Amino acid sequence: MTDTLVSSPSGKDAATRSTHHGAGSLHGLDPVTFEVLKNAFATSVDLMSEQILRTCYSFVIYSRDFSSALCDAQGNTVMQGSGDIAVHVGTLHFQCKAVLEEFGQDIHPDDVFAINDPYRGGTHFNDVSFIRPVFSDGEIIAFAQNKGHWADIGGNVPGSFDVNAKEHFGEGLRITPVRIWSKGVFLHDVAQLLVSNTRAPQQAMGDLHAQSEATAVCEREVQRLVRKYSKATVVAAMQETQDYVERIVRRRLETLPQGTWETTDYIDSDPGKEEGLVPIKIKLTLDGQGIHYDLNGSAPAVATFLNSGYGTTFSAIYAGTKTFFPDIPLNSGFYAAVNADIGPEGTVVNAGWPYAVTGFCSGPYEKLMNGIFELWSQIMPERAMACAFNLEYLLVGGRDKRSEPAPYFMWYDWMAGGWGGRASKDGAGASAPVFGPGLAVQPVEGQERLSPVLTTVHQIAMDSGGPGRFRGGVGIEKGGTLTDATNTVMSYCCDRARSITWGIEGGLPSIPHGVWLNKGTEDEKFLGSNFSSVPLESGDSFTRPSAGGGGFGDPLERHPQEVLDDVIDGYVSIGRAASDYGVVITEIDAELDDFLLDEAASDLLRTEIRSQRAGWLTEDAADVAARYRSGETDMLDVIRRHGVILDWGSGELFPNTTAQFRTLMERRSASHWK
Repeated sequence: MTDTLVSSPSGKDAATRSTHHGAGSLHGLDPVTFEVLKNAFATSVDLMSEQILRTCYSFVIYSRDFSSALCDAQGNTVMQGSGDIAVHVGTLHFQCKAVLEEFGQDIHPDDVFAINDPYRGGTHFNDVSFIRPVFSDGEIIAFAQNKGHWADIGGNVPGSFDVNAKEHFGEGLRITPVRIWSKGVFLHDVAQLLVSNTRAPQQAMGDLHAQSEATAVCEREVQRLVRKYSKATVVAAMQETQDYVERIVRRRLETLPQGTWETTDYIDSDPGKEEGLVPIKIKLTLDGQGIHYDLNGSAPAVATFLNSGYGTTFSAIYAGTKTFFPDIPLNSGFYAAVNADIGPEGTVVNAGWPYAVTGFCSGPYEKLMNGIFELWSQIMPERAMACAFNLEYLLVGGRDKRSEPAPYFMWYDWMAGGWGGRASKDGAGASAPVFGPGLAVQPVEGQERLSPVLTTVHQIAMDSGGPGRFRGGVGIEKGGTLTDATNTVMSYCCDRARSITWGIEGGLPSIPHGVWLNKGTEDEKFLGSNFSSVPLESGDSFTRPSAGGGGFGDPLERHPQEVLDDVIDGYVSIGRAASDYGVVITEIDAELDDFLLDEAASDLLRTEIRSQRAGWLTEDAADVAARYRSGETDMLDVIRRHGVILDWGSGELFPNTTAQFRTLMERRSASHWK
């Protein structure tokens, strides 16, 4: 028996569990019993999900922004749910261990604990976990846990996403491990203290009870298994479920090439410094002993909320790696095969207390995942994938005048978008973010009933998929109008208005993220991809796109018929078919999907583009910016042809960012062109 450790920045063991590496070890279980119990554990977690879907108060949680897990007596994850959010799952064992560290032997049957602390391995303050011990014969044998996103947890702005926060004190209530039920007795005063610090206390109290009761469902199922199979058998099966996963991972690694691979992805900017992209460095090593990541060299923590605590950084590493092993279950056995040095505390990927971290999901998290995708694409080229769109949250909050006495409302919205083009097919379009593939798009009818925001457009964003031999999946455009409300502000948590979703193997970028206020009017304003507390008046409108995925492979090698199909489907415009793919198409009758593909003209255009495109990337960036401001050059040519990054509202050139972005385009795109 050996101890497997995953390094933690605090010096503590992030995931410690006993493992048996004997070939085919089943801890005395016969294979049939093991398989039955392994799947029964999965069922116990999925039952939690079904329970909370039917009892939650929050529309956000109802839209599946929650996750559940069954942990063993040491807090190690045994099983996750089948539809959980990736970022949550990789942190649940940390939070369970935090409860164990805090309460030790002072844990009793029918206790329930709450925690949301990012500095104890959690995600952000909105994600509140409830953890219930499972006893048998007076001994803890497991923990049931549910984590759900509360729409508001206090702080400076409705929805608790404050881009101006530099420390966590403005982000909302920090819940260190705290007991909510003591031996079955509900501690109403403690619960009331928590929910009273939110803008929707009744909703929060309802979710508190729903989440706690969901853990009770899992507890009853595990105890049923104990009665049927015995305590010893169930405990052994929990250990073996983890060992089983670890053995599979290590055997799979034996078949892969050994070596070291490196890449860098970027956050758009640090508002505390001059303009320029903020690097996140990733080194991956396979050496026959496991998977090793090194994030040293990543930037210091930024002066906004786009920092990641150690829990979410480890979660991004787990989730990014797991994407390339889709058939292997995810639990602490998987984590045991992964070692990571995330660098010293105080960096953007290891921001300890009191750095602001609520926006980690749009900041380092998806940069880590996409960078890891790029590295594993070199190791497993058959599964290669370009960059996916960035998770984004738009929050509108204020007073709803449609009813008295004008209660608080939170319109909390996220969009689907495009994943990167792949080695043999286009990227998935209009899909949930890599942050959480189980995350559902909220029904606009429900949003409109609950909040004074009318959705005015929700459609595919044409030309959003990054051009490539295999096109990136398409993004979405969504717009709304504030109706009968007062004291209303809008906040946006996103990124990649500058570090735009990139292609690989010659593929081109997607489109920038960002919100437009009152677009098409005299008051039109581009607000960017990160802002807080922008005042809104009734009648104001707003719209924003989600990016598509980056392209995979040279777009001039995409078959012209496939480009024509994209034009017919409304994914690519006739203009971009020519500019990005060198394919000349004429519209005959769009209503009848009647278009003419000119193959001879396309051949000539492709030859012309091939002869000029390397030079486009070296044109004077100031001249390109001037042509954009005068209307001579459009935004997508500025990005895809010239690699120039601007303020997309004013046209101001970002010279440092442009130099960095051009270097990335040269490496990921231009160096692969023939």
